[in-house]
Amino acid sequence: MSFHPKKLLLSSFLLVFIVLSLMGTACSSNRPDPIVSGTELSMFITTDIHYIADSVHDNGSAFQKYWKTGDGRQLNYIDEIVSAFGSKVEKEKPDILIVSGDLTTNGEKESHLALAKKFKEIEEASGTSIYVIPGNHDISNPWARGFKEDKKFKVPSVDSSEFKDIYKDFGFSEAISRDNYSLSYLAAPSEDVWLLMLDTCEYYLNDKTNTPVTNGELGENTLKWIEKCSKLAKEKNARIVTVMHHNLYNHSSRIHYGFTLDNHINVENTFRDNGLNLVFSGHLHIQDIKYKGEEENRIYDIASSSMVMYPFQYGVLDYSPESGFDYKTDRVDIENWARENGKTDENLLNFATYSEDFFTNASFAKAYNVVAETGLYSVIEAGYMAETMKLLNLNYFRGTTGLIKEQIENSSGYKLWIAADQVEALEAMRAYILSMIPHNDIDNNKLQIK
Repeated sequence: MSFHPKKLLLSSFLLVFIVLSLMGTACSSNRPDPIVSGTELSMFITTDIHYIADSVHDNGSAFQKYWKTGDGRQLNYIDEIVSAFGSKVEKEKPDILIVSGDLTTNGEKESHLALAKKFKEIEEASGTSIYVIPGNHDISNPWARGFKEDKKFKVPSVDSSEFKDIYKDFGFSEAISRDNYSLSYLAAPSEDVWLLMLDTCEYYLNDKTNTPVTNGELGENTLKWIEKCSKLAKEKNARIVTVMHHNLYNHSSRIHYGFTLDNHINVENTFRDNGLNLVFSGHLHIQDIKYKGEEENRIYDIASSSMVMYPFQYGVLDYSPESGFDYKTDRVDIENWARENGKTDENLLNFATYSEDFFTNASFAKAYNVVAETGLYSVIEAGYMAETMKLLNLNYFRGTTGLIKEQIENSSGYKLWIAADQVEALEAMRAYILSMIPHNDIDNNKLQIK
């Protein structure tokens, strides 16, 4: 029997291709040795940074109007917030930092490049490994804009290939497997704990809709790949932490379309069948924990609040081989960072008060104006109702509405909202207010999984 060199080479190539296809696209370059089994692990988890580079705006009137009339993101101090968080990472040196999407305001290429540079500086200063996935704002975004004086203008965004290249050092090059149908990947920073980083976004629809599509899903091929990842993890006796931008469960009875995965039932079934019981998501900008199932088969979905909105929280996940996972939230100390770096801006030196006032004043004013415009309430009554909205919204975003539930339900403003069920002009805001009242006693800022 004779051997043909080209046929032998082709056969070898096909064998390698088949092996790689079983797990999607594998990648071994630049992958550091995993933390050895039996070692404790510390992780920071943040989301929705919505970074915008200084080069994209001049801090003029157009940019001022944009952030002041937005959803509460403190974009005017975005650089300082990210730097203060980076300083916290450098001091505490967690093993891992996870960022679950919406890295940029609207996918501006310059913002991606600037943020990746910051990530590199954080990694080098702390020794922390950073892992990212995209959010619905990050890729092929037709709303990518720059701001100059009183004008805004289009700026380049990035496609999925550019995104992967810009953030290649933050998860993609360390992946032990990549999904062939999305930017999802599997990473093994530890022999005990693996990260299933899932790309749930539908940016491929943006050109057709001329808008950054809010909805998300995981396709059937990706779900099959997830099954293979889970099987491999079980063979290696590793536990998987699942991370995605969109939510697995509804974290609000009012706001969930476009935030919870469109095919969340299929995804939940896949997760449950494969023992994926700890999920971190973002997108909604609130701190909230939801779960389903009996304790032995329960899946937790932890929606993390936005890094750049009051109260500037992030998650801390500690793993111990003996006790399992312990989760809590912490806050970025921007005031202390400002003092340490010689800042003289009074807003930064008193950032807790400044940012809370900005957030609550906006909530109060919006509610007061909506109520007053009906002409059905006195100034005092409108004030009571706006105060209820302000207090609820403040605690909703930091995951502490359970602590004020009794106070709210006994307030004059809340009773007026309850009685406003026939006022059509208040229907939407009333529904939002009622949706913020907790229906269980779960602590949204703390969780232990043994």
